[in-house]
Amino acid sequence: MNAFDLSRLRPRLPSPLEPVEDERFTRHGLTLSLKREDLIHPDLPGNKWRKLALNLAAAGGRPVLTFGGAYSNHLRAVAAAGRLLGFPTVGIVRGDELAGRPLNPSLARCAADGMRLVFVDRATYRAKNDPATRATLLERAPAGAYVVPEGGSNALAVQGCVELGRELAGVADTVAVACGTGGTLAGLAAGLAAGQQALGVPVLKGGFLGGEVRALQEAAFGGPRGDWSLDERFHGGGYARVSPALDAFARDFEARHGLAIERLYVAKMLLGLTTLAEEGAFPAGTRLVAVVTGAPDTPRPGGGAGQDGDAQQDGESRQDGDAQQDGEPRQDGGAQPADSSR
Repeated sequence: MNAFDLSRLRPRLPSPLEPVEDERFTRHGLTLSLKREDLIHPDLPGNKWRKLALNLAAAGGRPVLTFGGAYSNHLRAVAAAGRLLGFPTVGIVRGDELAGRPLNPSLARCAADGMRLVFVDRATYRAKNDPATRATLLERAPAGAYVVPEGGSNALAVQGCVELGRELAGVADTVAVACGTGGTLAGLAAGLAAGQQALGVPVLKGGFLGGEVRALQEAAFGGPRGDWSLDERFHGGGYARVSPALDAFARDFEARHGLAIERLYVAKMLLGLTTLAEEGAFPAGTRLVAVVTGAPDTPRPGGGAGQDGDAQQDGESRQDGDAQQDGEPRQDGGAQPADSSR
């Protein structure tokens, strides 16, 4: 199979747009639709497809080396792409203490798909973008390996997300998306037409995301693109934090609309959009679209749905820090692995 021919993986594009009836919106004169990015591909769903497609084309069938935490969706997506398209993959995994343990289901899936897993200590992982450290890590990969950054967010990934905005031309006024690294938001905003707005809902605390989005647009397009904004109120205490209130909101949304809701990204975005509607933030007649960037991964305690993510920093060099990673207890007392990126 030609690694450039990603169409042979038969992605579902454009992703479906599904209207939902919800009185919390209709009573304010608003309409709500769900952009089902989670249905693009079973192994590379949502923004994983959008962010990886141009990177894989650039790799052109060469080995791919990338980075992630122990529960990284990004690692799983790259490993699956390698299996499907027939190129070697290497995953640099944060946490050398994991090397002597049985693989968790996420890493086991990567290994089953042929990914070579290399476990490194956190100091090395934090320094992964240092040229000397990067050169050392590349020695663990086949010659000529193409490097995809942690979470997949780079200029090519942003350019790949532009089509998401274009698919919503004429059908949305405001488009909301959950954000980890901001790559999806940066591309989405660039693809929207004049008069359309992109709303990012960060799932990590720290207030850093605006700068990240601007930097990504500078790298991808040479400057700012589109009309976008952030509402920083709905991270729920930080990445991988799922409060009882958020879980209750997600359960209620699931019951209303018959759709399983991923907690770490999608639930926070939907809660933010619902809260803004109740606050009167949108004028009557506004067509709202919520981007469903992923589906639940594994059951959470109590029967709710949860999902790990894969983020650029995975909490590194952020206020959340390493302490939130790899199964840090959430506010509700459960344990949820952390890696984030949208």
